[in-house]
Amino acid sequence: MSRVDPAAVAERLAALRGRIERAGAGRPVGIVAVTKGFGAEAVRVALDLGLTMVGENYAQELLAKHTALESDPPAVAPRWHFLGRLQRNKVRQLAPLVAVWQSVDRAELADEIAKRAPGATVLVQANLSGEAHKGGAALADVPALVAHARGAGLDVEGLMGVGPAGGPERARTGFRALVALADELGLPERSIGMSADLEVAVEEGATLVRVGTGLFGPRPPRGPAAP
Repeated sequence: MSRVDPAAVAERLAALRGRIERAGAGRPVGIVAVTKGFGAEAVRVALDLGLTMVGENYAQELLAKHTALESDPPAVAPRWHFLGRLQRNKVRQLAPLVAVWQSVDRAELADEIAKRAPGATVLVQANLSGEAHKGGAALADVPALVAHARGAGLDVEGLMGVGPAGGPERARTGFRALVALADELGLPERSIGMSADLEVAVEEGATLVRVGTGLFGPRPPRGPAAP
């Protein structure tokens, strides 16, 4: 895990808020602080700066950071957002901790979350890039998945999507399609945009952006996968 400099994070946060302000003309947009690759101190720094929504992509990292924070609990607890591709067998461990499941992309996963965390808040992930490794349901399949998750008793608050690689403008069409679908389905949350493409996301209607390197600096290489 890489260390973080609180002063540098505060400076980056101010710059990030400026970027959002300019792109959104004052419209409120929530920031999910993505601490993937950084230790529990990154979570503390985020919380100290008022960023209570904390995003994690890997189950083992979230569990390890939760355990580390338990030894000296912060004044304000993080609201964990799970962002990554998720195996059903990890849901049971995460269920007591996760506030928002942002990467629900198939009926089986929705059912497992409903079983382990009845009434949980979820976002349905749409695949905006055609890249299978990024997860997400095809846009055409999203309405049925939203209906299934609701039928399972989950609180579906919105949609999430990851833009394609290759420059911010390449993400615009997908972001626009996701926002239009969220409007059609009456879903208020649209989690789109990361450090590199957040201006485009905010311009197209993001209500949440997920920012890691834009807050904490370059992410160290990921080591071997946790067992």
